[in-house]
This record gives sequence, C-alpha cells and structure tokens, in this order.
Amino acid sequence: MPGRESPLMSTHADPAGHRPPRAWPGAAAWPLPRRWRWVVLMALAGLGLAGGAWAQPGPDPLLKPCRLKGLSQDAWCGSLPRPLDPAVPSGPQIDVQFVVLPALARHKKPDPIVFLAGGPGQSAVSLAPMVARQFSRSLNRRDLVLVDQRGTGRSAPLDCGDESPGRPLADASIDTQLRELAQCRERLQRLPHGQLQHYSTTVAMADLDAVRAALQAPRINLVGASYGTRAALEYQRQFPERVRRTVLDGVAPPDMVLPQSFGQDTQTALKTLFAACDADAMCAARYGPLRPKWDGLLASLPRTVILTHPLTAVQETVTLTPDMLTSWVRLPLYVPSLTAALPQALHEASQGRFAPLLGLASSLGGGRSRATRLAMGQHFSVVCAEDVPRMAPGGSGFSDLYRRACADWPRATIPDAFYTVPPAKTPVLVFSGGADPATPPRHGERVTQALGAQARHRVVPGAGHGVMSLPCLRDAVHRFIDADDPAAALATDLSCAQQVPRATIFQPVQPATRAASAAGQGGGQERP
Repeated sequence: MPGRESPLMSTHADPAGHRPPRAWPGAAAWPLPRRWRWVVLMALAGLGLAGGAWAQPGPDPLLKPCRLKGLSQDAWCGSLPRPLDPAVPSGPQIDVQFVVLPALARHKKPDPIVFLAGGPGQSAVSLAPMVARQFSRSLNRRDLVLVDQRGTGRSAPLDCGDESPGRPLADASIDTQLRELAQCRERLQRLPHGQLQHYSTTVAMADLDAVRAALQAPRINLVGASYGTRAALEYQRQFPERVRRTVLDGVAPPDMVLPQSFGQDTQTALKTLFAACDADAMCAARYGPLRPKWDGLLASLPRTVILTHPLTAVQETVTLTPDMLTSWVRLPLYVPSLTAALPQALHEASQGRFAPLLGLASSLGGGRSRATRLAMGQHFSVVCAEDVPRMAPGGSGFSDLYRRACADWPRATIPDAFYTVPPAKTPVLVFSGGADPATPPRHGERVTQALGAQARHRVVPGAGHGVMSLPCLRDAVHRFIDADDPAAALATDLSCAQQVPRATIFQPVQPATRAASAAGQGGGQERP
C-alpha cells in the first residue's frame, strides 16, 4: 500500500503478494484485520512472537488493505470470529468486523485510539470519515481502531431495514412502530445469528477485548460518544488493566434506564429553553411566554390536522398526538442551532401552523444517512435487556413504546456488576453539554463522582448532545490522550469550554402572517 504502512506489515510485498512483519518500536508487533461476508482468513492461534517480532504470517493475514467510502486515506480491514453465545465457544460463530486507520508516523505509539459509537445500534465503521477528521492530529502518532459492535454495521447485523425519509407522517404512531418492530423481530430470529439474547453491551465489550488482543495492543485509549460511553464504562469495568485513557462525551450510565430518562431530560431541556426565551428581550417580545403555549398545545391533542410532508411535499391528514408532538420537539433540542429556532416554531404551532416545527424535526430524523442510522434490532436487544427491566411502572409515549416492544423481545441476562461504575485506575475525561436533552450534566456528574480522583468533568454550558468535536475541545482531547504522564493528562486545560457561546434565538427576517405561512410554507391547519 503506497504511502503508508499497515499496523504490522512493511510496504514491500514478496513475490506472492504477502508482506513481511514489522515490529513496533519498543513494543510487540500487531498482527493484522474486515467486512461482512468475508471468511475468517487466519486462526489467531497460529500467530506468535519470534525474536521480538511477529513470525512471518501465513498466506492469509488477519488484516487486508481496503478503502472506505468518504475516506481519502488508506485503511486496513479485518474480521474476527467470535462465538454467538459466549457460554458455548464451540457453537455458532459471528464475524466481528473492524477497521484500522494507520498512523502517519513510522515511529508510532503502541496504544491505539478505539472509538465506540452511539445508539445503541450505530456502526462505528460507517463513521470513519467523521472520526478520522475528529482525530486527524492524533492520527500522526496513533492508529485509530473502529469496531462494529455485534449486531451493527457488518458484524452480524440486526437491521430492521432502511427507514425511508419519505415515509408517511402517520407511520410515526406507536401502533405502527410496534407492528413493524414485531415483524422485524420475527424476521431477525430466523437469521443464523438471530439469537437476540446474545447482543448485550457486556458481551460486545468482550468482543472488543478480543480485537485488542488480536491486534496485540497492550492498552487502548477509549473514546465513547452517547451510548458509546456506556460501552466504554463497561469495557473499563471488565478490563481496567487494558485501558490507558478514556474520553466520555455525553454520558449514558449503565443504570440510566434510557426510555424514562430521555423523557425526564427532554422536559428539563425544554424548560431551560422556555426560561432562556423569557430572559431574552427579543424572544419574550416576539413570542411571549412559551410555556403556556406549549401546555395549550398539548391540551389540544389529539386532533386531526392536514400537514405537508417536509421532504415529499405531499399533503397528509394526520391525527396529531402528544407523543408525536413531543418527539418533534425533542430532536431539535439535540443541536443548539436548531434549538434556537424552536421558539418561533412553537409559536407558529400554537397558531395551528406546524410546518416550522415539522421541518426542524425532519432535519435530524427524516433524512438520516446510512452512516448515522441505527440497527434497530441491536438497539432493542440492548435496551430491552439492560434498561426496560428497571423501568418504573406507568409512563406513556416513549416509555410505553419500549415497554410494549420489549414484552416479546429475547433478553440477555445482565450481571449485577454491569450497573456499577468502579473507581477508575487511569485518567478519564468526561464531557457534558449544558443543554443536552439526552445525556445532560446530571449523568456526567454522578459518573465522575463514581470514577473518583482519576476523572475530570467539564460542562459546556450552551452545547447540546456531543461536544468534543468543538474546535477547542478537539485539541484538548488530543492533548489529554497524548500526554505521557497521567497527572499531566488530568491537568489538561479545558477552560475554553466556558467560552463556547450559546446560539442566539432565531429571529425571522420578516414576521410571518398566517396567510403567508400557510401559502409559502405549506403549514398544517386543523381539519374542518
């Protein structure tokens, strides 16, 4: 592979096309791995050390050169066989797929960065272009490893099918979603890897450590985002000696109880927005108190409205429910620039014009790309096993959907220790967005307290869900991981987080009249 070496191989191939091994400077060499439908190329037991470097690999090395869509740099792709049921090592196997983005420097560091994706249900490999940009500076000296957690991406995927961005708005009803989930579950259970009780976070992190061992990385630097923070905490609980640094961005603790906490945290974020509008002279003058308008909206539902689909421009007659309205509001709260437009959208909705609010919601949910969509089978396998059994009785909407969907979903047995967060043995950096509706600072605070003296928590006041991609924090994450001394890592300057400005409340260029909004935006009106 011209221009860059793999984590193990030199750039000079022998006549048969195979490449001799190269040892890490001052560390054991890595053998080499990737992709759905690939046959496992080499038994790990056949690899061994010889004279401080790996012995010449057989005709099928563990990793192969590959190119990923949207990524200009070379990559190495691999596949590792793992037992579907960890209790039966000789039983059915699945292939865990992963990618190594090799560092630029010849004399690189022996501990790679491992990125853990969110969801649950997101493919880490599909995010390679974004993650490579995020860690472009670290890639000078460290390899970046992306592992598709079992059930996601190409690792025994549990997909429920692509969600069409143009599907009818009425399909968002709970009854429709439950019917589709039941059909998906039945279809997945007919797959060779369809034993859905074997897709917990605990088992997935054992897979990750097997990948680490296959790559002969003595320790790894974990970076988790959203649900990826739960995965990172579980890996750290099981394999503390294998972790060098940990970065948690938007903490989803193991005891979070996702469906219920999302409802509570969304309401908190919404109250914060209402208070911010009341305190903003322009917002208060233009839109008035938003809380009474929101309460009035909810009280008026359900009701039948005519809506113009924001992507297909097709008019639909929809029964608008409180659950649908809340979901439309929750999605823009993830991103401050969209949150800034919510006061205007809620004001319009209170007048019976729902187009602005529906447009904001669809900007995140309706046109989801393949890179960011979730494998819903894996998502429900995790949440049904780890969260739903701990839900309090009652609830509606979001909680009701999960409770009913999980009633017939096969569940893993989760060890009690999974719900604990032991003190960290190595430095941990915890980030929270002050306006995050999904993983707000309250979760980061108590996890940091549990992790103890080795953890530092930084709240970015005006930020939403996910903050480490902000320019100043991206540099801080690099310095935290790059520091040789743990004390120096914990002393990383994070003061720039306080200087990140809040998004200003959106103000239309011209006040929209009812007629102009209905004609120009295709707003929804109550059905006569």
